Amino acid sequence: METFSLLTLNCFGAPGMGATARLQYLGQHLNRADYAIVCLQEVQTHRYRRLLTRTCGDAYPAQAHQTFIHAPKGGLLTLSQFALEKSEFILFQKRGLWYTPALADWILHKGILVTHLMLGELPVVVMNTHLTANYTGNWSRQNVFARQEHHELMQIAEVVNEQPADHLVIVCGDFNIPRASWLYDSFIDASGLTDSMAGDQRPTFRPHRGMGSKFGVPIDYVLYRAPATHAPTVTADLQFADKVDIAGRSAYVSDHMAIETRFGW
Repeated sequence: METFSLLTLNCFGAPGMGATARLQYLGQHLNRADYAIVCLQEVQTHRYRRLLTRTCGDAYPAQAHQTFIHAPKGGLLTLSQFALEKSEFILFQKRGLWYTPALADWILHKGILVTHLMLGELPVVVMNTHLTANYTGNWSRQNVFARQEHHELMQIAEVVNEQPADHLVIVCGDFNIPRASWLYDSFIDASGLTDSMAGDQRPTFRPHRGMGSKFGVPIDYVLYRAPATHAPTVTADLQFADKVDIAGRSAYVSDHMAIETRFGW
């Protein structure tokens, strides 16, 4: 049986107290893991990027990111056990509203990090992405952040549909939209992707103090489109749900949970 495993995580790599210790723990954990691909979001400084790649470089010798001023463009970093044939960064055409709290997303230049690799004779395309945040927790059709997210989702769907039919296409990351929403449904319809955790309503984000429980919803995803020549069995589950010992202190690895997905055929 052929297998392919992937982990995606918004690693909360923003400068702050405890961030270095958390990311060092994450890198060491990943170095011991057996994932073929790791897709990280919110790597917000080059210092943290170097820390992650240094601590897990033995397991993931191939790494992709788009160099930018202060951080990888979009905060995206993809790590791979396999050689990468090529990678490219696609900037979102509408990058967010600079006159709102989404200015941080605008500055980071969010988009899609697309990597190509071969798994035996099967071509694989992995799209690592992080959409604009919804700072209101309101995903109605009239909401300004929801409309921005819809533009980004439709651009991702276009990139998915451009990929050859004989490729395994995987789209993963922090979408910042809940699973039970019109945004989710319209994206699934437009892209033709399958959600590896369809119907699972467990939150993947832990709201920070003062945010309110409405933000505690599933917003991280691994979605895929398999070629007609392959009918994969797919299993997926959440990781990093509990606190761990980080430098002698009990803490979460991130404010998000990771999604581990395994494909077999």
